[in-house]
Amino acid sequence: MTGADQLVDLAIVFAKAGLVAVGGVITVLPEIKRQVVDVHHWMDGPSFAGLFALAQASPGPNMLVVTLVGWRVAGLAGATVASISLIMPPATLAYLMASLWRRFRGALWLRDIQAGLTSVTVGLIAAAALLLAEGSASTLGAATMVVVSSAVLVWTKLNPLWLLGAGAALGALGVI
Repeated sequence: MTGADQLVDLAIVFAKAGLVAVGGVITVLPEIKRQVVDVHHWMDGPSFAGLFALAQASPGPNMLVVTLVGWRVAGLAGATVASISLIMPPATLAYLMASLWRRFRGALWLRDIQAGLTSVTVGLIAAAALLLAEGSASTLGAATMVVVSSAVLVWTKLNPLWLLGAGAALGALGVI
């Protein structure tokens, strides 16, 4: 596959993802992972999970993972194509739909659509969380950390950065 073919594939994958990313990139992360790892074989699951972790630990938007995937696949050109392909289709659609949205803002059917999209977004975020947990739990120690961290996040108000630090420390010590 030529470099140009990879750039076209990156553009297609991320343009499609951008059009259905209701609630942000995190909602389509399972599909992005499927395309990147299972369909195109640009990297393996742990590498994808590592890029996602790096993107989340970095300041900036959640879509940074897309830029990192593009960079890993095709360097600077890949990062540029992946980022623009993710951003432009929904931005264009939002621009075109803004006047229609204002026109029908009081319609009951529009409120129903918004409520439905909220439910879809919650489901997509839950799917992304399961996907990342699965990709990160490659050893018994890592799987234990995923389960413990998930439980702590659900049942306490502990800042997630403490769990991130604990995971980094355990990793540095070779425990996980």
